[in-house]
Amino acid sequence: MVLTTTSTPNPTGPTHSKLIRLIAIVLLTLIVLVGLIILIIWLTIKPKKLVYTIEDGSIHNYNLTNGNHLNASYFFILRAYNPNKKVSIFYDKVDINVLYDDQTVSRGTIDPFYQPKRNATRFKLNLDSHDVALPEQTARDLKMERSSGRMEMEVKLRARLRFKVGVWKSRHYRLKVSCAPIMAHFSSSSKNFQMTKCDVDI
Repeated sequence: MVLTTTSTPNPTGPTHSKLIRLIAIVLLTLIVLVGLIILIIWLTIKPKKLVYTIEDGSIHNYNLTNGNHLNASYFFILRAYNPNKKVSIFYDKVDINVLYDDQTVSRGTIDPFYQPKRNATRFKLNLDSHDVALPEQTARDLKMERSSGRMEMEVKLRARLRFKVGVWKSRHYRLKVSCAPIMAHFSSSSKNFQMTKCDVDI
């Protein structure tokens, strides 16, 4: 007599495989749905680029020592405009740098703030140079500009912000703003000041 043995299929094999396929399908479906929702929200909102301008700029208490150390006070009016109808903005951190001839001569900050939809917010920036050492060539250029009555400057802004649509808030984004050339006058008069449009990058 010949005895034959037959192997019984493992009933858990096909079931386990089906479960894995089901989980994969569910995850793929969720990813597609989330992508579609984000796309629909994006197309519905149609976010517009933020607009920044410098509306006034002047220099006070100017003093350049024989050792090429600069002391001065700067006044700027910065205008931040949010043109979006459905997007408001949280500015959680804002840093300001003032540059002359690619060299930083002053630093400052703006307090965190909230900007509603279609809102224009103006900031009066008062910044100072305290005994800032300048290279010889930069100091010579500055003396020449002083004699002309105005100084070509640049204001740079770096910020961490979040967008808000309804109750939804985005993750943090980094905002970079560069305003140049700013022809700041050595006086408090802004009659001849030309507004400077800024480059904005997020």
